[in-house]
Amino acid sequence: MSKASKPHAPAKSAAKTAAAKPPARSRANAREGQRAVRDGAYPAPAAKRGLSVREHSAAPAYSAAPATLNSYVAYLREATPLQRVEAEREGVPARMVKHMASDMDLPAVRMFDILGIAKATAEAKAAQQAHITGASGQAALGLIQLLGIARDIVDDSTDPAAAEFDAARWLGQWIEQPQAALGGQKPADLLDTPTGLSVVARLLGALASGAYQ
Repeated sequence: MSKASKPHAPAKSAAKTAAAKPPARSRANAREGQRAVRDGAYPAPAAKRGLSVREHSAAPAYSAAPATLNSYVAYLREATPLQRVEAEREGVPARMVKHMASDMDLPAVRMFDILGIAKATAEAKAAQQAHITGASGQAALGLIQLLGIARDIVDDSTDPAAAEFDAARWLGQWIEQPQAALGGQKPADLLDTPTGLSVVARLLGALASGAYQ
């Protein structure tokens, strides 16, 4: 069995931070998502609104995109399958993709390449406040899902460096590193298909327990 390139525990020096395994951090992102649900920015999962499955199937699954990347991550963490379906149909706001590139410390051009969308098209959609849909939108949602996994790893850690750890930036570097468990391929190069995303998500989740397949 091959082993993934597992980041080391957070180092004391800034030079080693990029390769560190995500430690815990505050629950601020989750609280932001909960506040957004409470304030009506987007619907809460059915169970939290006291809806039955039948009632929820008739309710709007996704009325508006969350306003920030953090709230988008929080939304997808708690979304029901029906809400996820609607999010996939709606796609991701192009401006959110640019925010994601910035937070992950990736050049916008590289982000567009990972998502399989032309730079001119992405820029035009951002200017028009339009959504990126189709395969590129699916890949963008996949990256947001990976951000959620990375932040879950951080939240579950007891490392004292938690408060200062930047999970988004770490993930941006991790997806660009060849992984032995992926046959030497970069995670970023597998996000253009649902199966590739699933494989990368499992590998990322395995970093928390050290169980590699």
